[in-house]
Amino acid sequence: MEEIYDVVIIGGGPSGLTAALYNARARLKVLVLEKTKLGGQIALTHEIANFPGSVMGADDKEPSGPQLIKRMADQATTYGAEILIGKDVVSLDLEGTIKRVICGDGTAYDARAVICSNGATPRPIGCHGEKELQGKGVSYCATCDGAFFEDLEVYVVGGGNSAVEEAEFITSFARKVTILQNLGHLTADEIAIEQAKKNSKIEYKFNTVIEEIHGDGLVESMVIKNTETGETTEIVADEDDGTFGIFVFIGYIPKTDLYKGVLDLDQWGYIKTKEDMSTSLTGVFAAGDIRPKTLRQVITAAGDGAIAAHSAQKYIESIN
Repeated sequence: MEEIYDVVIIGGGPSGLTAALYNARARLKVLVLEKTKLGGQIALTHEIANFPGSVMGADDKEPSGPQLIKRMADQATTYGAEILIGKDVVSLDLEGTIKRVICGDGTAYDARAVICSNGATPRPIGCHGEKELQGKGVSYCATCDGAFFEDLEVYVVGGGNSAVEEAEFITSFARKVTILQNLGHLTADEIAIEQAKKNSKIEYKFNTVIEEIHGDGLVESMVIKNTETGETTEIVADEDDGTFGIFVFIGYIPKTDLYKGVLDLDQWGYIKTKEDMSTSLTGVFAAGDIRPKTLRQVITAAGDGAIAAHSAQKYIESIN
């Protein structure tokens, strides 16, 4: 007889690992399938300062994303959750009482309930030259690439919490950081804005978007446009530097290709859920950045995961 899990969770970010913890503590048989590495977006975050209780100890140092996600994974497995990494889910059969999750390596896993926690990926600018120069001056991860711009100039695209906080982090390396915001004001919370304004290395260009990025092997110049006047300006790398950095933090695109035609999605591609995280199919739940929400943070992802796990548990009890 094939093994049947109570819950299969697709995705090993904060929402998926929280769901795994809650379901494992309920003595359910739980499996987490993760395509690449645990953590999702927070695995790339240098500091988690707004997750309650995240201060590490006497030095008041905040934990990094990888440190926090390791704690979450260790806690879930301590209670019996199973985590498999390198499992790329390619197809689903979510109809009926027993659902089947099929991976690219040919393995398939059966479960009574499924929680979709694939998360989202950084949203690109969408301008000429961005894709060609990705990893060659264009980046979406300050932790990964900030150190490459030691004593160089850097431009950060965006005005929300991620953009402002990562801009401040990049000043540890860059000699100057300019935030490019398409609106006339920053949209980050007040604490983040206050901290950034204290940093003399950070400057701002409002009502500004990038139209083009140019370079031969590395970013060498870009064209920016003032959205109010329509005026365009070319910014060229300092002659002694030869390049500058462009870091993009303008939101995310949900990883929902797998669910198209399977679950109901909204106009932006997020999985529609009810308050209990249930989706358009019975026994299938969604949690974290993959669903519509006004705030995408570790704490809201974890909250979604807890609710989805509780709902999955109640569903399983109803069919047994």
